[in-house]
Amino acid sequence: SIEISADFYGKILGCEEVRSSDKWVDFNFFGHQLVIHSNESFEKSPRISNPIDKHDVPVPHFGVVLEWDIW
Repeated sequence: SIEISADFYGKILGCEEVRSSDKWVDFNFFGHQLVIHSNESFEKSPRISNPIDKHDVPVPHFGVVLEWDIW
C-alpha cells in the first residue's frame, strides 16, 4: 500500500518526500534515495533468509547507519 508505506516513512520516520505519483513515492532516506512502488500483480513468495551472526536475516532487506544523536 502506497498510503501505508508513505505514512510510515514520512510521518513516523520523518523522511522528506522528494517527489511522487500515484504509483510511487521517493523519499530522502537519511541521505539515500528510497523509492516505494505500487505493484498490483505482486505475489508473496516464501520468505528467504540468510544466516548472519546466528540470525536469519530476510532477503531482501536494507538498513541505515546513523549517528547516535540522530537515532
